[in-house]
Amino acid sequence: MELGVEIASNIIFLGTGGDSYVVGKQLRASGGIILQIDEDQYHIDPGPGALVMAKETGINLRANTALFVTHNHINHANDINAVIDAMTYGGFDKKGVLVANNTVINGSMHYEPFLQKYYRDCLERFIVLGEGKKVGINDVEIKAIKAKHSEPNAIGFKFITHDYTLTYTGDTMYSVETLAEYENSNVLILNVPCLKKDESRNNLCKEDAIKIIKKVNPRLAIITHFGINFMKADPLYEVREIQKETGCQTIAAKDGMVINPVSYDVEQGQKTLYKYAKKEGIRLQEFKQQEEEKVKEINEIIEEKQTELGNEVSDAESEKKQNNQIPDDTASS
Repeated sequence: MELGVEIASNIIFLGTGGDSYVVGKQLRASGGIILQIDEDQYHIDPGPGALVMAKETGINLRANTALFVTHNHINHANDINAVIDAMTYGGFDKKGVLVANNTVINGSMHYEPFLQKYYRDCLERFIVLGEGKKVGINDVEIKAIKAKHSEPNAIGFKFITHDYTLTYTGDTMYSVETLAEYENSNVLILNVPCLKKDESRNNLCKEDAIKIIKKVNPRLAIITHFGINFMKADPLYEVREIQKETGCQTIAAKDGMVINPVSYDVEQGQKTLYKYAKKEGIRLQEFKQQEEEKVKEINEIIEEKQTELGNEVSDAESEKKQNNQIPDDTASS
């Protein structure tokens, strides 16, 4: 029995915060991005507060088909184990796929992996994806694209669906090599924590975003992952300036924002997954019933295991008593 129901394509922002100050004070949330494509739900870069934001936006993490993590930094991978725990009922229902760079899964000389072995084993499978490599999950092809960041194995992701191609840069500095990776994207999500070039170091700034969008010319560009100086300047104003410079439709992401990548209708505010389903004409009761049936099925398995264990204990005790009994003819002699 499949857990999910067919839903429309949606991009849902569980967080738009970028640097340590914004994330540390939760001026913007940092729970990552949800990408819903038909019956699949992908969770990208589950940073701090992913579970809280999922609840607030009505996202059912049990419906996650796969997790994608670009690199092993706290604002991108902190909640990876918590999300896997929610997806799998603590490993009882082994499911889902993790696609991540090598450091997230195996660590490196300078980094301990955020992914714990216990939660790695809760998954149906995990895939280490290096730059230029591809993986297919159902009807979607995902390519790991080049990123230049302080975490040396950092990558971005390009999602190639039957309707559109969506590219997520991850954290990266500007370079000619990375720019080439973004070509032929219908939707381009750029992590732009820095406002000015002199503060950008290993990340993109506003000037970089303008150059990239002009070159790629996507149908829609989305700016997210804001740092403190970008926040002080007002992301809405700065992104309007980017749109004027590039002539491309450009949006400043907000926490809880929902975007239809096919039609580009942007819906603000907190909406539940049930409402998303209702908008597409899907019966709400069907989804709830499937959830209840899944929980009931798991409870029955637990009860069956407990009964089997109880019977084994009873049999062992009975056998022990029989072995300890002294025969009557021995007692009479």
